[in-house]
Amino acid sequence: MLPRNYTRVSEFVIVGFPGLHPSLYQLVAWFFFFIYVITVVGNFLLVVLFALERSLQKPMYIIMLSLALSDIGFCTVALPKVIARYWWDDAGISFYMCLIQKQFIHYFGALTSLIMLTMAMDKYLAICYPLRYNELMTNRTMSLLTALSWMSAMISPAITTIQSSQMPFCGPNRIIHCYCDTTSLNQLSCADISSQSRLSFSLAMVVLFLPFGFIVFSYVNIIVTVMRMANAQGRLKTFSTCATQGCIILIYYVPRFIVNATPYIPNLTTTPDLRISLAIFSSLLPPLLNPFIYCIRTKEIKASLAKWAYQGQSNAHHKPSVHPVTC
Repeated sequence: MLPRNYTRVSEFVIVGFPGLHPSLYQLVAWFFFFIYVITVVGNFLLVVLFALERSLQKPMYIIMLSLALSDIGFCTVALPKVIARYWWDDAGISFYMCLIQKQFIHYFGALTSLIMLTMAMDKYLAICYPLRYNELMTNRTMSLLTALSWMSAMISPAITTIQSSQMPFCGPNRIIHCYCDTTSLNQLSCADISSQSRLSFSLAMVVLFLPFGFIVFSYVNIIVTVMRMANAQGRLKTFSTCATQGCIILIYYVPRFIVNATPYIPNLTTTPDLRISLAIFSSLLPPLLNPFIYCIRTKEIKASLAKWAYQGQSNAHHKPSVHPVTC
């Protein structure tokens, strides 16, 4: 039972890794800083490439553009605070800023899951209905699906954020994580959170497993369709086109399944540091690797980058010489 008049916590403290020795703080700060810079620069390069190259303005690349923007957004929300925590010992975050960070952490997570769903839908239509693909999946259709994903991804996080804003926080204020998220924040409440925890878990499973269910369905149908092809070279080429999106989907979902399944594995106990490490790994690895996967696996992106590099070298070697004017 709560007292009628209690003082709400006005500021939380981002603890990060509770078992980390202070001598390693600078190293961890530099590590996160480099992760942030590489991720933002790599994904921003893709955004510029998609915007400027007309050959890349197709439905599949609209999905990639959306994913690149989502990756930039997630890292920008998640990493600056933990970098400041280990670089300058700036661990404090106000109550409402924590709620905002929590909202966008889960928003970009839900958005990425919906983008993966759209990605699988695009590949399913391209391979299973090739003759109708150009009719069904136009740039306008993909833009509408993308806009719908960006809007609908806000619903689930908003529900849990409104819940958290109405919960009483009257005591502990140390968030055992690298950023504010629903689980870490709600554990600090001085009220019974069992119903909120069940709702949060249910929403997270819907956001994660519902798109994943359709992804599995679409790729099973893709494999069946490809195996029915008479031409072995055609089968190999089709599987190759699926490999890029397949890698991105696996990198996103497999670590998250490991993180969510860990508490339910019998006789397996995890320390807070290991739990946080798994969560950080599952959240930061996909945004970091996606640009490299695109550049390695996608021929049109490689060709566009090669063209840019060639034009840069040509401009460098053919600078106009300036001759002095004689009177």
